[in-house]
Amino acid sequence: MTAIATPGKIIAVHLNYPSRAAQRGRTPAQPSYFLKPASSVSGTGGTIERPAGTELLAFEGEIAIVIGERARHVSPADGWRHVAAVTAANDFGVYDLRAADKGSNVRNKGGDGFTPLGPVLIPASVADEGGWRVRTWVNGALVQEDTSDTLLFPFGRLVADLSQHLTLEPGDVILTGTPAGSSVVLPGDVVEVEVDAPDAAGSPSTGRLVTTVTQGDVPFGDFGSKPAIDDDQRIEAWGSEAELAAAVAAGRATAPAASAPSVLTDELRAAIGGVAVATLSVALRKRGYHDVFIEGVRANHPGDRLVGLAKTLRFIPFRPDLFASHGGGFNAQKLAFDTVEPGEVLVVEARGERGTGTVGDVLALRAQVRGAAGIVTDGGVRDFDAVAGFEIPVFSQGPHPSVLGRRHVPWEVDVTIACGGAAVQPGDVIVGDGDGVIVIPPQLLAEVVAEAVVQEAEEAWVAEQVAGGASVDGLFPMNAEWRARYEAERQDTP
Repeated sequence: MTAIATPGKIIAVHLNYPSRAAQRGRTPAQPSYFLKPASSVSGTGGTIERPAGTELLAFEGEIAIVIGERARHVSPADGWRHVAAVTAANDFGVYDLRAADKGSNVRNKGGDGFTPLGPVLIPASVADEGGWRVRTWVNGALVQEDTSDTLLFPFGRLVADLSQHLTLEPGDVILTGTPAGSSVVLPGDVVEVEVDAPDAAGSPSTGRLVTTVTQGDVPFGDFGSKPAIDDDQRIEAWGSEAELAAAVAAGRATAPAASAPSVLTDELRAAIGGVAVATLSVALRKRGYHDVFIEGVRANHPGDRLVGLAKTLRFIPFRPDLFASHGGGFNAQKLAFDTVEPGEVLVVEARGERGTGTVGDVLALRAQVRGAAGIVTDGGVRDFDAVAGFEIPVFSQGPHPSVLGRRHVPWEVDVTIACGGAAVQPGDVIVGDGDGVIVIPPQLLAEVVAEAVVQEAEEAWVAEQVAGGASVDGLFPMNAEWRARYEAERQDTP
């Protein structure tokens, strides 16, 4: 069969391959979709233009199914019967335009040439719906390979689900999702996608759907949203931090922007090292901050201290459907431990629920290897003895052997959370010692530490006087006479 003419509708599925869902850190319970305009269709040997001013044009090799028989309110068992043919597709998108779309995908995936299809159709009758394979090559290197028998939502189910909402007409196309391996391509790159039925008689194939990337030169006008990206978008577009780093090293990607200077300077970090959490709490209380203590947590090593900027992770109460959609794959918990930066403290909201673990030995080790300054959770710690054997300080409610699926669903990272009764925002300064853990708003850090250092010095001097036999009456706190003696001695000290 030759390639199809322009379809009436092009409907694309968001997440459908487990390998891709694992990359994204979420597994949907039901399929979801977006529409692509018919004007985005192109054929083999064509080009795709990376729009001027954009950086992150990404390919997605996919199996496309073509409706042959009108479908309305059909069952999943009957859905495959309404498919006439299978072909290859490439669902291109520009991450730089995602924010402007607000979820519609019109701008980032709807450009001219952004939906190559073909080069030929294979009759659906040559294989069942689980008998298809998709492969993608970039500049001759195989980068994607998966088969339809792994799909979260088989072809017939997609047809049935869509037919509940709209009529599928002959010639309509459904893009059925992309497997892991999608990444960014640059002008001059050549992307090839092939779909075949390797176990069918004659191993029928679409042949390779070839698209060459070119660079656009027409800038966006001021009458619409402009392209915009950040480092999180770069990581998602390239596939992972490691793949982005490799692309930067190869000169194919822009290096992440330099971080703003940390409020927690080396000088302040050193100063905090000599200040107790109890002293810091006094300075904060004077400024009206009474609920900045993370209640109920203790260090896994006696004598541990931690100082760092907060990176946050939030768990919500367990619910089977939410755990099914958010608990598997590269979920929020794994994402948090896999992206914590050197010097950060991973702070976990577990609602004070100590009846299950929120971190175990593997994730604690991952945080340690990445250089995290510590972990704080108002929940339990699994593999407690093993975690206690690591160097990384961990403050928690104590041990519990259960995994998080007993009480928790890992939900989101880098958001404002409540841990042990204290509000914690990403970038807050976290300090912990034998008295527990305190949260310091970054804008108060310098003045709070300066005051606490002075107070520590005074209290050390008072302790010397008490050790020498002085009564605490009038000394603690110092009255005018003791204050004068302290000031005099301090001035005489070189």
